[in-house]
Amino acid sequence: MHPILFKIGPITIYTYGVLIATAFFLGLTLAARQARAEGEDPQKIMDLSFYILISAIVGSRLLYIVVEYKEYISNPLRIFKVWEGGLVFYGGFIMATAVVIIYIRKHEMNLWKVGDILAPSVAIGQGVGRLGCFFAGCCYGRETDVSWAVIFKDPNTLAPLDVHLHPTQLYDSANGFIIFAILLILRKFKKFDGQLFWTYTLIYAVGRFIVEIFRGDERGFVIESFLSTSQFIAIPLFIVSLAMLIKLKRQKSEQKT
Repeated sequence: MHPILFKIGPITIYTYGVLIATAFFLGLTLAARQARAEGEDPQKIMDLSFYILISAIVGSRLLYIVVEYKEYISNPLRIFKVWEGGLVFYGGFIMATAVVIIYIRKHEMNLWKVGDILAPSVAIGQGVGRLGCFFAGCCYGRETDVSWAVIFKDPNTLAPLDVHLHPTQLYDSANGFIIFAILLILRKFKKFDGQLFWTYTLIYAVGRFIVEIFRGDERGFVIESFLSTSQFIAIPLFIVSLAMLIKLKRQKSEQKT
């Protein structure tokens, strides 16, 4: 919609970058506040959040480049233009998860407890961050005649111009905000550590799988025009999330007996 927020001489401020930064600092603030409430060291959570940010950006960019490598063969320098869009959430999620595990083991923290602290922050960060995708025009939807279709007209946008498209960025953003609300409610009734984290991954996998159906951008397919890379990842993630919720709940019940 409006990829460029404003220009000051030679300096260009991109809406995408501003919203990604907003998502990070909002998530960081919420995570530090919850850590303090649960007796965890807020500074460690803030340090971990910084490592998560870096690893998530690198991981999500790497997966996008692997999937869409043809875009970068002729112009490799585009790899570093993150502000143009081109991040795959699951790539960032996988790399950030690995970093979290390493950090938590090093500092002898409770893995699932920290996961529960961070999960709502990731969800709201996703909700705000996807708004950045909407303004940049990346991750756009298929052509449609639904009444809520959007039309991109800014020549700087990454989406096709002057056609009616599904606002898939907003669908994914709504998915994040809905998960955030669910996790806040669930936190009041939490029964075991890891419940919020695995609930997040479970619901996100379902929502992302559905949103992918309406995507129209080139993003890579495991089965051409049928199963995208993100949908392929969502299937085992859903299964693992469900299995972990059952396992952790059972372990908690056994500890009580």
